[in-house]
Amino acid sequence: MNGADTAWIIVATALVLFMTLPGLALFYGGLVRARNVLSVFMHCYAIACLMSVLWLAFGYTIAFGSGTSGLWGGLDKMFLNGVSADSLSGTLPEVLFFAFQMTFAIITPALIVGAYVERVGFGFILVFSGLWMLLCYAPVVHWIWGGGFLADGGIFGETGVKDFAGGIVVHETAGIAALIIAFYLGPRKNRAIPPHNPGYVMIGAAMLWVGWFGFNGGSQLAADGGAAMALTVTHLSAATASLSWALWEKIKYGKASLVGLVTGTIAGLASITPASGFVGPVEALIIGAIAGVLCQEMVNLVRNKIQIDDTLDVFAVHGVGGIFGTLMIAVFGAGSWAAQLGGLVIVGIFTVVVTIVVVKVSAAITSLRVDLESETNGLDLSVHGERAYDMNS
Repeated sequence: MNGADTAWIIVATALVLFMTLPGLALFYGGLVRARNVLSVFMHCYAIACLMSVLWLAFGYTIAFGSGTSGLWGGLDKMFLNGVSADSLSGTLPEVLFFAFQMTFAIITPALIVGAYVERVGFGFILVFSGLWMLLCYAPVVHWIWGGGFLADGGIFGETGVKDFAGGIVVHETAGIAALIIAFYLGPRKNRAIPPHNPGYVMIGAAMLWVGWFGFNGGSQLAADGGAAMALTVTHLSAATASLSWALWEKIKYGKASLVGLVTGTIAGLASITPASGFVGPVEALIIGAIAGVLCQEMVNLVRNKIQIDDTLDVFAVHGVGGIFGTLMIAVFGAGSWAAQLGGLVIVGIFTVVVTIVVVKVSAAITSLRVDLESETNGLDLSVHGERAYDMNS
């Protein structure tokens, strides 16, 4: 065990959990109308709790068990069977590696929340998120990070799919799943109401930015120069994408908004995620500059051309950002085009199929969408019996 590595990953684990609670919750909560803000907080918090238990029970062993099929890790580490405080994973206590990866299993289904806010049934969220994490996310983790068939030495030869911190594993899977759920749900009855609290959005985005240092820097799994570089390029991409988003918004609409500026931050963070262990500062500037414009145009495409109500633009920002960053690894020569494209296609098709099946199964178990009265009155009061504001104030 390396004490410095262990100390850094303990901090990184806390930072990644901080991304979901409260970062993502505030970011998403500020973007919805006031009558639904508590429901968004509820979604993020409940998902964090449920994914933690399921990761212990089955998720970790599916992703990082000792199975040799290349498809999944088996069930030998269910409930951390055989893992003690003295067990090691590389230079880290294995229980710490488990906890670090658990925070990724929390935030990935939590990202999907942005696609279905303001109209989804709470029971559906729990059933879908649990099944999707176990059947889609955990196997993909094994394929790429757990020594599976897409890793080095797999079907693409010695140079397998390169995904440093989750461009495919986290952002592509969550983005595609978000688009599919939004399609099945159908649009909100009133899509024109603007975000109720842009201040929440900025605070949440800032928390995500800080937490992302643990997300990307921690994925080095060591306290060394690689972690420092990953942290640095993460910051530079986020800053550059924020500026390019705001500039493009100003050129197109005459004004740059706070919500746009901080959405650009998230686009830059998602785009640098897969490449953060393979590129330097200049490449990070290029990735961020393109991401701010690319993801903004994808928002317009999904909203206005395809007309799918992916409420908070999960696919356009996270999905497209993660896919773009994955391809940039090949552009800058740190990975092969065959492996990067092949990995995206294989995981993309798998995610589509599994998500459709899980949506249908979940909808058969519990209601997919709330009724019109509940949607009109807001989910805070109609589903959870609470509200964040006084109706008479």
